[in-house]
Amino acid sequence: MRKDLNMRKGKIAAQAGHAVLSVILKKLNMLDQFFWSVEQDRIVFEGDEILDDWFTNSYTKICLYVNSEQELLDLKEKADSLGFVTSLIKDNGTTEFNGAPTYTCIAFEPLPAEKIDILTKDLPLY
Repeated sequence: MRKDLNMRKGKIAAQAGHAVLSVILKKLNMLDQFFWSVEQDRIVFEGDEILDDWFTNSYTKICLYVNSEQELLDLKEKADSLGFVTSLIKDNGTTEFNGAPTYTCIAFEPLPAEKIDILTKDLPLY
């Protein structure tokens, strides 16, 4: 998440929600086959071991921050070079940012800590 934008808490939550939903849909779209159903008030997912873990277990989800658009774009470039699925969110500026489309955040596909830490280990918690 970009901290330099000084977004309201609700805006931060909305942008994070957009990013997570987008990256999960991208990841699902890349799979040849997947199956999910709701059982006992939880989602059961089959087709990708890491996604299944993310949906059904206590998979860690964290929000980190960068201090500029350039840092965000650099993070995206590095993630792409490693083959990670990402979703870079550009807000249309309707409610904040004086009507200017603005990159706000990026989400990564669910990844084991040893893979994602290559990019994020030095970023502070939001």
